[in-house]
Amino acid sequence: MNREGTPVSEGPGAERNDPGSRRWGLWAALVLLVLALLVVLVFLAREYEEARDQQALEQEAAAVVSDIRNELLRNVQTLQSLNSVSPTADSWNAPAAELLAQHRELMRLEWRDNAQRLISHRDTPYLSDVFAYLDRTRAVADVKLACDNAQRQSGPAYSSSYFWPMRDGLGMELMEMCMPVVRSGVPNGFLVATYSLPGILSEFSQPDALRSRGLSFNDADGTRLALHRMVPGTRRTLNASAVLELPGHTLILQMQSPRLVDGLFPNVLTAVISALSLALLAVLALLARDTRLRQRAELGVADALAFRKAMEDSLVTGLRARDMTGRITYVNPAFCDMVGLSAEQLIGTGLPAPWWPPELVDEYQQRQLVRLAGQTLPREGYESVFQRSDGTRFPVLIIEAPLIDAQGKQTGFMSAILDLTEQRRVEDLNRTSQERLQATARLATVGEMASLLSHELNQPLAAISSYASGAMNLLEHPTESLSQADLSQAMKRISEQAERAGRVIKSVADFVRRREQVREAVSPRDLIDAIQPLLVLQAKKQGIQLQIAIAPGCPAVHCDRTMVEQVLLNLARNGMQAMPQGDPALGQGARVLRIAVHQTRLHSGLRPGGDQHKAWITFEVSDHGLGLSPEVQAKLFTPFFTTRTEGMGLGLSLCRTVIEQHGGALTFDPNQPRGTVFRFTLPAHLSSRP
Repeated sequence: MNREGTPVSEGPGAERNDPGSRRWGLWAALVLLVLALLVVLVFLAREYEEARDQQALEQEAAAVVSDIRNELLRNVQTLQSLNSVSPTADSWNAPAAELLAQHRELMRLEWRDNAQRLISHRDTPYLSDVFAYLDRTRAVADVKLACDNAQRQSGPAYSSSYFWPMRDGLGMELMEMCMPVVRSGVPNGFLVATYSLPGILSEFSQPDALRSRGLSFNDADGTRLALHRMVPGTRRTLNASAVLELPGHTLILQMQSPRLVDGLFPNVLTAVISALSLALLAVLALLARDTRLRQRAELGVADALAFRKAMEDSLVTGLRARDMTGRITYVNPAFCDMVGLSAEQLIGTGLPAPWWPPELVDEYQQRQLVRLAGQTLPREGYESVFQRSDGTRFPVLIIEAPLIDAQGKQTGFMSAILDLTEQRRVEDLNRTSQERLQATARLATVGEMASLLSHELNQPLAAISSYASGAMNLLEHPTESLSQADLSQAMKRISEQAERAGRVIKSVADFVRRREQVREAVSPRDLIDAIQPLLVLQAKKQGIQLQIAIAPGCPAVHCDRTMVEQVLLNLARNGMQAMPQGDPALGQGARVLRIAVHQTRLHSGLRPGGDQHKAWITFEVSDHGLGLSPEVQAKLFTPFFTTRTEGMGLGLSLCRTVIEQHGGALTFDPNQPRGTVFRFTLPAHLSSRP
């Protein structure tokens, strides 16, 4: 309008511009719709192809696992026939070597007897240094575990895989398979086959079918154990896993494949045109579809509410919802059963709650005020006590969480209540059982202490008896050379051995109670001097020469003096008893008991957690007796095992326990030309180490 109020025309082109703008807007909307449909089609195409490739990869992984399982079963059948056609160790070696040449996945075959001792073995001809770097005995624990499982199952069993180091920093993952050998219905030992996991992957998989696939064995926690092939290139990959369950062990086979989804659905243009046509028709049916969708949604909501109600009613955990003022808005049947009140009696009630014990109302009221103020308790919950309508009390565990609405605002608290009555009853039963076990353990400790004391007190009491008998002989048959000094020396020796018996009692008591013994720095010379008089007397009676050799500059050891003296005394007396009168003869010059001490350094790999530069003192007790048979060597350190009628069989077992408590080790080796050498190590005192 102009200033006079007359309407002003905007020209003839103005009426044409509005419809044109609207048409361009419609075309733009149509183009955007087409683009959106194309994007959706591309996305659906790629998702479909990836899902299809993933399914195919999982089927291939399952097929590979099935092939591996079948090959392992065929190997078991082949191995079962090995001992049937080769009943002796000599005849067993040739077919075992031929079998290893035919199966590259096998690294070693062993025939062991019923006690799992090695009878014969053959190694793979393709890798000559598999067991050259480390001794095979490092894997005895895995072999024993597999053979024990095989014996229980009366069939083949597998051990857990382990990494076996080789030279030049190489190594491979191995797995033991043990199978009982039965001949004419009688157990004839075990057949142990050592598998290479990389060899299983390479030998039991089909190279042509898996040319572009990556293949590996993984542990249950995802650790890669063996890799056969990796996916080439840097493209994204698909992963599929399959479980290889073996008797006694489970492996995860992982297969990888590059994603090859490139391109769209076939006939994309036809699909787009059809989609656009259907979209035009769909506009006319929007109202009807909207009505149907609304009805369907209402039915879905009703089903969801019914499902939630059924689920909440089936719970044994009590559920309780409250608003921000503490007023109850919801309870489930389990909570009503706990407190003995109906939902109508509970909903709408506030504080104090009707299930609170009267004497705890003030405490609970304060707790609720803190929670309603926003200071919520930890999610792990807190324990409390509720009261039923009949007045009985019961313990509960309450776990609370805030209730958040769709706008992100807290509207109250949701609580989960667990009845702890049964748990408390089980805890009381466990506590009673634990007290009974502790009483039984105390009785076992008393028995162990009695056995150790009876063994360890024999030596000082025998020395006291010997010195007392000598003194009585001097008094009953006096001679001109008898002097007060001789009797005083005998009494002094008796007193020393009595004190030694007291120290033995205290040390054995501390040993049985597993207390930390008082350890001190003691020179090797002082340890040997303390027991030398006792050894000299016995050596003279048996015509044995006692030799002491202590390396110059040998540092002091950090030990419990009394217990280590007992170890030296036990080993020395055992060495003398191994050389009875006349064997070896006096004329041979071999009736010698030698005690040697020198310093050494042990490599850290020989002792877990050991320091590579830690100094150790080695004690050696050598005799020239008849030596130890293999049967005696196998049971030498077993408690209550002895070859003497008057022995208890606790000496060497106690010696090894004492040395191991000091961090050392007690071992033995044959002596030359005959006899046995017992040696043990003790840590050097800190201030004495170089």
